[in-house]
Amino acid sequence: MNTAHFNPTSLFAERMSGVPTSFIREILKTTVQPDVISFAGGLPNPAFFPVEAFQAAADSVFSKSGRNALQYAQTEGYLPLREYISARYKQIQGLDIKPEEILITSGSQQGIDLVGKVLVNPGDTVAMESPGYLGAIQSFSVYQPNFAGITLTNEGVDVDELEALYDKQDVKLFSAIPNFQNPTGISYTEATRERVATALMGRNTLIIEDDPYGDLRFSGVRAKSLRAYFGDQCILFGSFSKIAAPGFRLGWVVAAKPIMEKLIIAKQATDLHTNFVGQRIMHEYLVNNDLEAHIGRIKSAYQAQCEVMLGAIERHFPTEAVSTKPEGGMFVWVTMPEHFSTVKFFDVAIKQKVAFVPGLPFYVNGGGSNTMRLNYSCAEATMIEEGIKRLGAMMHELLPQTATV
Repeated sequence: MNTAHFNPTSLFAERMSGVPTSFIREILKTTVQPDVISFAGGLPNPAFFPVEAFQAAADSVFSKSGRNALQYAQTEGYLPLREYISARYKQIQGLDIKPEEILITSGSQQGIDLVGKVLVNPGDTVAMESPGYLGAIQSFSVYQPNFAGITLTNEGVDVDELEALYDKQDVKLFSAIPNFQNPTGISYTEATRERVATALMGRNTLIIEDDPYGDLRFSGVRAKSLRAYFGDQCILFGSFSKIAAPGFRLGWVVAAKPIMEKLIIAKQATDLHTNFVGQRIMHEYLVNNDLEAHIGRIKSAYQAQCEVMLGAIERHFPTEAVSTKPEGGMFVWVTMPEHFSTVKFFDVAIKQKVAFVPGLPFYVNGGGSNTMRLNYSCAEATMIEEGIKRLGAMMHELLPQTATV
């Protein structure tokens, strides 16, 4: 067979040229050695995966309705699971969300992709927090938008900057993680949420509220969902990955009927429906176990791990290093002096068997080369202390050497 003229790279769709690789996934390849202390992954702690309870749930599903569970199912998702999610929103957050407004997805990441597929045309402006969630940046990039990064402060997004953007041009979406944001761990204050609502409510735009971490608050008081302010103007994402187990890849999208109709069509074209066996097992687990008690155990552990990390940062990092103080979630964000490249520092740190995520890829409009994300949820206290100690020693050594770092 003559393949002299075959050039597969010339056949790629233009849309793929601007899609970045998953920087975190590439970094995780360097952390597979058992002696590496990794703060890189955004991973829940597997010690809290309810293995026995899920095994019992699976046995129950297969013994009671195995043939049905193994069949094709409706695109929207298993109705009893959507009813459970609806009832929990009402109980926990006071949100009136009907089951028909919920679409079960393959993780909330698929929800982001479906929204991009349904709503984003090439050249549309998508506003995002800066730094922003890398998974959303990668997913939306497929649809070739113009990204506008909005500065994230310790109180949440800079509302003046956000409002100025909207006054200057049409913005299709504003994508936000208001609770324990990935990558910074920052949460919007109630005042910031109210200001965002005042600035954007009624404009011809959609608010994307990605909320995988909201249940993981271990201090402070839960703030109102953005959907409580915006109603149908807000598309809300949720996930079982952080409160149950990520291996099921079960998330959901909450959207108003006109948007939901298009999301369902897009999902049908993608995968027909989310793993039905997994949905049935998850629902069986939820109705036969105390989810809130389980989440309570996770929160207690994460609070202790977060406190260990913040204490170690205080003891070992140079005073020039400034870190966020999260009230929940899984991440601490560290900002170094402007001349300090965390990408170059990663190469130094991995040789000392410590990994983190440099902040550069979280910025859609450049910047952030002196920042880094640290995950505390998937490392035990002794490893956190040792890893931060190693990083701190290297920082103290390299900070004066501005020419090499």
